[in-house]
Amino acid sequence: MLIGVPKEIKNNEYRVGLTPAGVRELTLHGHSVVVETHAGHGIGLDNEHYEKAGAEIVDTAAEVFERAEMVVKVKEPQPDECRMLREGQTLFTYLHLAPDPEQTRLLIESGTTAIAYETVTDRRGALPLLRPMSEVAGRMSIQAGAYCLERPHGGNGTLLGGVPGVAPGKVVVIGGGVVGVNAARMAMGMGAEVVVMDRSPDKLVELDDLYGPRMKTIFSTADSIDEYVHQADLVIGAVLIPGAAAPKLVRKEQLAHMKRGAVVVDVAIDQGGCFETSRATTHQDPTYVVDEVVHYCVANMPGAVARTSTFALTNATLPFVLQLAGLGPRQALECDPHLRAGLNVHRGQVTYEAVARDLGYDYVAPEQAFGG
Repeated sequence: MLIGVPKEIKNNEYRVGLTPAGVRELTLHGHSVVVETHAGHGIGLDNEHYEKAGAEIVDTAAEVFERAEMVVKVKEPQPDECRMLREGQTLFTYLHLAPDPEQTRLLIESGTTAIAYETVTDRRGALPLLRPMSEVAGRMSIQAGAYCLERPHGGNGTLLGGVPGVAPGKVVVIGGGVVGVNAARMAMGMGAEVVVMDRSPDKLVELDDLYGPRMKTIFSTADSIDEYVHQADLVIGAVLIPGAAAPKLVRKEQLAHMKRGAVVVDVAIDQGGCFETSRATTHQDPTYVVDEVVHYCVANMPGAVARTSTFALTNATLPFVLQLAGLGPRQALECDPHLRAGLNVHRGQVTYEAVARDLGYDYVAPEQAFGG
């Protein structure tokens, strides 16, 4: 199979879909790889590294998309990229379709087979290709929030760890999954007072067993969110419903009761965000203020630490890339129900139920889509 790796074009996105090590693995298995020139330059992976691993370097993304049987990326294809996709081609990348009707429409029109990293599952029902970036984003959320709390950046001037004689900052994490746990760990490491909210009693018990009194665990309801968000200096939105739009758990009217200069970091922004006032921002212009509350809603947070993120992501994705290339997409998807859970669009049909529901399309089960 011929695998193509274009350079990412989203704002301040330097990650790349394959490392030279991944290229070498694919070529050793008899596949060919074309990589757009300078695709990994921003993280120290130069054309020479890819050529030495066996890749062919091409000058334009258009050539990558024209020649590749499977395109491997990191972020969702931008409109110009969607228009280069075609029927019979496979796209393997993050998609986050539920809050993105334009991308969904363009993928449907392209006729491509689009497999989303974020909905591939494993035997435990976890999301192995989302996990590494969730770990990065969770840890970064505290780093970004601490920075935004500094007075020159619009915050109320609170040092999360405090100092002797001065209370530490209060951090509330909504969601006890991978993002939330990594955020809480970073916040505790900085010395903050940490509350994690979740609707799963089992998750709360698990966190209490792991972290004890250092982490306060609270069952998440509208009332408890009201109470704890109002006390917080920093609120992390870490809610995930796989493949679906994130629920709006903090309403605009609640902001008026928050501390002046408090900060919210919405890690769920890729799925539309869990704060009613959230809108996607970029690393170039990461924040805005609503009712004197600073909002950090960067949709590709791990892109800021692109080298770490690339290696963490490609460690997880490479086995699936090898599987798709070795068996061919159809056989790989038919044989592996966990990979099949990643199929979101196939030949003009929406094959992921939450996306179909949220965007008003007819849902076609993958098995039915293949049969057609």
